[in-house]
Amino acid sequence: MKKISRIYIEITNMCNLSCSFCIGNVRVPRFMSTDEFSHVIQEAKPYTNHIYLHVLGEPLVHPQLEELLAVAYHLGMIVNITTNGTLLAKKQKVLLNAPALRKVSVSLHSMEPGNAYCKEEYLRDVALFVAAATDKGIFCELRMWNLGANTIDNEAIFTPLCGFLGLDKAAQEAAQIKICESGNTTLAPRLFLGKAARFTWPSMDEPPTEQPVFCHGLRSQMAVLSDGTVVPCCLDSRGDIALGNIFQTPLAQILSGERAQALYKGFSARQPSEELCRRCGYAKRF
Repeated sequence: MKKISRIYIEITNMCNLSCSFCIGNVRVPRFMSTDEFSHVIQEAKPYTNHIYLHVLGEPLVHPQLEELLAVAYHLGMIVNITTNGTLLAKKQKVLLNAPALRKVSVSLHSMEPGNAYCKEEYLRDVALFVAAATDKGIFCELRMWNLGANTIDNEAIFTPLCGFLGLDKAAQEAAQIKICESGNTTLAPRLFLGKAARFTWPSMDEPPTEQPVFCHGLRSQMAVLSDGTVVPCCLDSRGDIALGNIFQTPLAQILSGERAQALYKGFSARQPSEELCRRCGYAKRF
């Protein structure tokens, strides 16, 4: 059975922010139950032991987050979480006491003028969490996936954050030099700054490209939406390429289905079988 390096699980499609870069949720708001989550994990186990709690929505708003993390640990899964960071202080105890948790990625680019929260309090909470998490051996990534966009002043975020993190002057200066460059910078042990250009979410409203398109969908990643819909990647947040429903059909059967196989073979030839994939801004990175 072919292994997949990661499976994204959307434990909720609900979020406490409304960011300009986000495609937004058009589906019925939903939380995945612990029983549903356990089922997804058991279906995923033959393919990977790494899950990522992220597609759309903010995973830390899930009221049963602690129970979900316990299920993942009991079933031998390694958990990675992507969050906007606004609830890290509230959920810090739950996260730090979760032995399954490997990595937390904080999307600093969600700190937009239209999102109403105190910048200083937010950055302090992020720094306090990062310090406690890295001390416990948890990897942390601070994401600035907004290069080329003018909605946020990265230096206005990063300079005070460095202060809250207690980084020495040399580390601050080294990171500042690379603040406008794509790639990863190590800030401290187990702490990284990830920078990338803002991308356009795949949408049927976007113009198609005539260029060859390759994607790691169904090769190294796939995703399960909160209602059980299986999609080839974490950016198909609307379920446009619905390969099947994991609550109704075994994952092995879904992945061996005609639509999934056509997509896999299409990417091999750089000619995707799905129109949505021709309208994906992220695919330009490959």
